[in-house]
Amino acid sequence: MIRIREVCKNFGTGPKAVRAVDRLSFDVMPGEVFGLLGPNGAGKTTTLRMILGLLKPDSGHAEVGGYRTDRDSLSVRRCVGLVSANDGIYPWLTGRELLGFFGDLYGVPPEVAATRIDRLAEEFDLKKFFDRRCSTYSTGQRQRVLFARGLVHDPPVMLLDEPTRGMDIVGTQSVFEYLTFLRQQSKAVIVSTHRLDEAQRFCDRFGLLFQGRLEHIGTLAELREATHQASLVDMFVAMMKGPSDGHANETSLSEAAS
Repeated sequence: MIRIREVCKNFGTGPKAVRAVDRLSFDVMPGEVFGLLGPNGAGKTTTLRMILGLLKPDSGHAEVGGYRTDRDSLSVRRCVGLVSANDGIYPWLTGRELLGFFGDLYGVPPEVAATRIDRLAEEFDLKKFFDRRCSTYSTGQRQRVLFARGLVHDPPVMLLDEPTRGMDIVGTQSVFEYLTFLRQQSKAVIVSTHRLDEAQRFCDRFGLLFQGRLEHIGTLAELREATHQASLVDMFVAMMKGPSDGHANETSLSEAAS
């Protein structure tokens, strides 16, 4: 569902140019939650923006649902739902109006949108506050509306950018439940985060991004075998002390794990 092939992105020109993403390649399958992990500045958000077609790679390409992001970004965006810590809630709309507005933006027919919004309101327990203005919502209520908003056009792909930023334990648990729901719906999911302890609970497979390069990729068992470290935190500490000079090779990791 998601294919990233040798993607590079530089900012600036000449000797002061910064390579934010360096020959990044990975796939995400339907029903899989893939953790794109790294410290701040590792290139995670730049990667998501290229997947969405908001940034054009300098080389390589990203593909979502069969559409190249650098050639057909509008079709890509119809395939993708986004949940971000920078929520984009419109305070003077009700939750129902907000979802209807985004359904319209995505070209969902009004009668289809109305049925889908009712179903999402039931799924995410929105009905008690759904017809109040968003400015009155608690943090948890805003979060649930954002979850529903990302699904109003029923995309096959979901991108979650630092979804637990600023969240307490209850909020973090709701993200975990949301990811379980997305997995059950066979969505292909990328979670971009620097919260490694949480990612270890959330994700099926991981890509460890450091200074724009994908140093390791695989399941937790494969990464443990390849790095000889027990946790994702330990893996990153070891990388920061002396990162490898090669790019991730998922086949070799799988062979090592077996």
